[in-house]
Amino acid sequence: MPKYQPTPGFEHGAPDSTGILVANLGTPEAPTSGAVRRFLKQFLWDPRVVELPRPLWWLVLNGIILRIRPSRSAEAYREIWTDEGSPLLLYSSALAEGLAKTLEERAPGFFRVELGMSYGAPSISDAIDKLQRAGARRLLVLPLYPQYSGTTTASVFDFVTRKLGGMRWIPEMRFINQYHDAPGYIEALAASIREYWQEHGRGAHLLFSFHGVPKYTLDGGDPYHCQCQKTGRLVAEALGLTADEWTLSFQSRVGRNEWLRPYTDETVTELGRKKIGRLDVVCPGFATDCLETLEEIAMQNAEFFTEAGGEELRYIPCLNARDDHIQLLASLVEQHASGWTNAPSDPASKERAIAMGAER
Repeated sequence: MPKYQPTPGFEHGAPDSTGILVANLGTPEAPTSGAVRRFLKQFLWDPRVVELPRPLWWLVLNGIILRIRPSRSAEAYREIWTDEGSPLLLYSSALAEGLAKTLEERAPGFFRVELGMSYGAPSISDAIDKLQRAGARRLLVLPLYPQYSGTTTASVFDFVTRKLGGMRWIPEMRFINQYHDAPGYIEALAASIREYWQEHGRGAHLLFSFHGVPKYTLDGGDPYHCQCQKTGRLVAEALGLTADEWTLSFQSRVGRNEWLRPYTDETVTELGRKKIGRLDVVCPGFATDCLETLEEIAMQNAEFFTEAGGEELRYIPCLNARDDHIQLLASLVEQHASGWTNAPSDPASKERAIAMGAER
């Protein structure tokens, strides 16, 4: 058996294309304990996500967490699951499809776009195979993480390079590291908030809630915290907000380690105690809506806020497949793919190769 994977669909003289891998975190296949357990086992075993010694973490993960958490998480997933399936997968698919359409309009026949997940399906490995079958000899990786984090962006890099390391013909590769302060990203966020306010009225305060990570990542040089702060500041400036009209916090902490502060649940509770009427919450670090936005923020934290004395917490949706979001990503792709060219079809090359003994 060959040590390295053959190039799928290879033919001499076939035209080249440039592949765009749109990567997101992933989702369980169904809101059931079994599906959630399989997803969590893959997700939480990633050393980029949990940086504990593997033997110790194996015991904790398999002996405790995977016995308790799947049923609880499955219940939360059922709260947000749609008739079409997982919101994260639906929104990510729509975003990738919109990006493919826009790139085709801008550069006909040049790009091929596939969606791949770090955990679950469709996998990054399968997405790269599809791109290779489409003739992709260059690969641009676009993680849907505006702010770089070793727990997310670097994990995508690991999955991609692990896949490429087993291939016989490795494509030329570029990797979009982050876009936390890209003008198109900031304006798209600001526009989505303005549009929400125009339709529903403006709340008394705006909270930017980003996914949290352990504080040791910041101490170790991870730029995530600083990039989140910059995103929040730039959007607030674009909206013309004063310092007392917005707050930034970090959600989704688990375990006993200290995470980035302030914590969203504590911040929401404190704002509720101050009798703030309506609190608007936006989650700029999530490109698409998912469990952490639709259930944790829009449901759990909404309860924390009202129970503490606040009037109403209103969640402002992620950018999802908005046109300005798609246009931003298309511009990022064009910027990072600059200088690449695709080789056209060359029938004569195929004829020469076959004459020399090639099968195709």
